[in-house]
Amino acid sequence: MALRVPERLRRRFDAFLDRRLPPASSQELSHKSIFIFPSGFGFAWLGLVLLLYLFGTNYQNNLVIGLALVLLSLFLSCIIYSFRNLAGLNLSRLPPPHIYAGETLALPMELTSSHGAMAVNLSYPGNEVVVCDCGKEPQKVLVPVKTRKRGLLRPGRLLVESRYPLGLLRTWSWLDMDVAHPVFASPLPAPVHLGADSDASSSSDLGKHVAGVDEFAGLRSYVQGESLQRVAWKQLAQGRGMLSKDFAEPQGLPQWLALPTNEPLETALSQLAWQVDELTRSKQIFGLRLGDTVLEPALGEQHRIGCQLTIALYPERP
Repeated sequence: MALRVPERLRRRFDAFLDRRLPPASSQELSHKSIFIFPSGFGFAWLGLVLLLYLFGTNYQNNLVIGLALVLLSLFLSCIIYSFRNLAGLNLSRLPPPHIYAGETLALPMELTSSHGAMAVNLSYPGNEVVVCDCGKEPQKVLVPVKTRKRGLLRPGRLLVESRYPLGLLRTWSWLDMDVAHPVFASPLPAPVHLGADSDASSSSDLGKHVAGVDEFAGLRSYVQGESLQRVAWKQLAQGRGMLSKDFAEPQGLPQWLALPTNEPLETALSQLAWQVDELTRSKQIFGLRLGDTVLEPALGEQHRIGCQLTIALYPERP
């Protein structure tokens, strides 16, 4: 059964860590950030050393005493090697991908070591452990973090641990990698209800792009006979072949998404998240009105991410 740490003692230890190991996106382990303590196997080893020494002195057996001293010297040598294994290990946090609530975030870390680090365990509390070896060349490691709800994810301190070389000692550090990553609301399918600034038009094409000359919409294969003014000469010079520029213009009035009022808050936000993705897939122009935040009608991946971030960080009702 796990040992329950008193709340007061835990708070004092957390305050000690905050002073000694402040948050940073890149950290290097040194004597100030590495802790060493015998493992269960290490305590058993020391117990064996003590028994051999007592047996040898009681029966005046120098061979047994010598064996006890050899085992003790091996234990002491492991302290140096255990510290050296983690000392100089540099960890840098890389930009994580966007995810939805309920998914597991693969938090990317880049590890380097001036002399190599063996059997290094990386984990966040309550998550799976990743084991890796690293050297002077940068190595990318994905550390899993479970997500349960939307909002700003703060997984806590990263446990960096090793029992190298013989498992006699546990060498570890608690690092705050300054992670504060937004988690999108879990999409929940729902009918899309768009509202316009005016009821003057009810066409199903409202907010969509149609062929025109106003805005650049992308590239497509060149069709024989098209005007050379539409040819993407820059891409042709890059060896990408003959491509034509497509232009489009918005049709109808701007369309808006708003928070459904007939559902609980979290359900409504999940439905809104699904609608944002659905409209983006169908290349529909839309804006978002959520609380005091207004995102003007637009189209594309950046607009989708902006809308999802707004939904993810929307405050919870008391």
